[in-house]
Amino acid sequence: MTLTLTSTAFENNGIIPKKYGYKHGNTSPPLKISGIPGNTASLVLIMDDPDAMGAVGKIWVHWIVWNISPDNIEFNENSLPSNCIEGETDFGEIGYGGPAPPDKEHTYIFKLYAIDKKLDAPKGSTKQEIESMIKDHVIAQSQLKGRYSP
Repeated sequence: MTLTLTSTAFENNGIIPKKYGYKHGNTSPPLKISGIPGNTASLVLIMDDPDAMGAVGKIWVHWIVWNISPDNIEFNENSLPSNCIEGETDFGEIGYGGPAPPDKEHTYIFKLYAIDKKLDAPKGSTKQEIESMIKDHVIAQSQLKGRYSP
């Protein structure tokens, strides 16, 4: 069994619909998780845009969610599973920040990590803080890519 992240809104490497964009509703897409390893204590989701490096000089962070229970295998559209915590995006906001490429089509990566512990991190923590906390605790990982144009 392989850890997998999918969406009913777009296929892997497919086009992310406009309504999930930062300037077009900023609605988080529905996501489904499967193949969670048995020894998973919690899940972490990070969405970022590596293509922003060319436009703004860094990988732009769009969403960070942690302490997702392995029992919560579904994110409904524009909602979060219960008891998980969100971090601060590069928009300076807590919660989902949809695609907003400033120049051309960008690829957005939703990275999912199954880890062997729950994180003791406050709401609003950054991607760097969360990545350093999970560094030696990742059991499995998966990703879902989507493309979005301005």
